[in-house]
Amino acid sequence: MTKVTKSPARSHLLATLQVEIPDDLLDLALTHRSWSYEHGGVPTNERLEFLGDSILGQAVTVMLYNRYPELGEGDLAKRRASLVSTVALAGIGKTIGLGPFILLGRGEDLTGGRSKASILADTVEALIGATYLGVGADTATALVLRLVEPLIENPDTFGESMDPKTTLQELAATLGAEAPVYEVSESGPDHRKSFVATVTVGTLATATGEGSSKKQAESAAARLAQQLLAPGA
Repeated sequence: MTKVTKSPARSHLLATLQVEIPDDLLDLALTHRSWSYEHGGVPTNERLEFLGDSILGQAVTVMLYNRYPELGEGDLAKRRASLVSTVALAGIGKTIGLGPFILLGRGEDLTGGRSKASILADTVEALIGATYLGVGADTATALVLRLVEPLIENPDTFGESMDPKTTLQELAATLGAEAPVYEVSESGPDHRKSFVATVTVGTLATATGEGSSKKQAESAAARLAQQLLAPGA
């Protein structure tokens, strides 16, 4: 892989994460497939993302199990889904200012790739995977818990936002609007699908969301539509 020298700006990113990821793994974690395509097929962050997703899920599962002994399996599963969702991870990516550090192809960059929820979420997972390989399991787990802690403390995280499609449907009914209608498209190979969902609420709102599954994409679109219909909600 072409070497990318770590700049003071990248040092700032590492300071924000409170980890010291080795340069080669940091480069890899930040390399989107669009960059790879334009630079001779260099390795991408997708394998690190795969690893980071598993570490994220395990760390959040154990944390919720210990933190909420009164909750049953169903409630724990809903909370975990909320914390590891594309929407949540993209929010984390925006909070830590991740977008400018991602290595994107020119086309992806020009179409706003640095702020796309799916790209931000995938890169956060890749950074978790890189931390695991470069620094160790305990440090990776600690990183996950630091990243999700603000979400746990936010009462909205486990509120209606856990089921955005239902919330949107109820909001539309309250406004006297037509029921939300979803259209979903998919792209990519079978083992690496990406989905884009567009939801339309009558003539009042149209919103688009992305995700690694149909459900994630529809949820992301529903959240945005809800914000358009009820700003500040």
